[in-house]
Amino acid sequence: MAAQRPRRSVAVFSCVALLGLVLDRVSKLLALRYLSLTESRTVIPHLLSLRLLRNPGASLGFGSNSTWVISVLAIVACIVIAAIACRATSMAWIVVLGMAFSGAAGNLIDRVAYADGVLNGKVVDFLDYGWSVGNVADIFLMCAGVGMVVLVSIGVPWRMSGRTADADDGNE
Repeated sequence: MAAQRPRRSVAVFSCVALLGLVLDRVSKLLALRYLSLTESRTVIPHLLSLRLLRNPGASLGFGSNSTWVISVLAIVACIVIAAIACRATSMAWIVVLGMAFSGAAGNLIDRVAYADGVLNGKVVDFLDYGWSVGNVADIFLMCAGVGMVVLVSIGVPWRMSGRTADADDGNE
């Protein structure tokens, strides 16, 4: 069973990350196609609108003049997340790490695909909450962050010594 655990962990991590990336890319392509920079479409009054924005910075506009730094940090984050996921034995942590990876990679893809220079592109944001404008990658990052806080709070270790993810699921 031990040989199957790494395959299963990699498969789960990959599926979660790929799902997040696909949802993010498709939603951004639709936003670019059907929204203009001058319009706002109300989805849920006082809660959610669709408004296209090209964000050179991070969340809430931080780092707008340091886009390449944010890109390098995203590359490092993706590498670290993937490395931790390869060693994780808790399936809950593997899912959360897959979500974090897809969020970081989704916005990094924009910074590369829509670059004016090396790693200097702008992220496509279109979900306007009134206090911030984001995208699906940001939702995956937010859910991953909340998931990590919950897992730490309830004491779920990301790596269980002497046990496997399969054993944690009751499949010893």
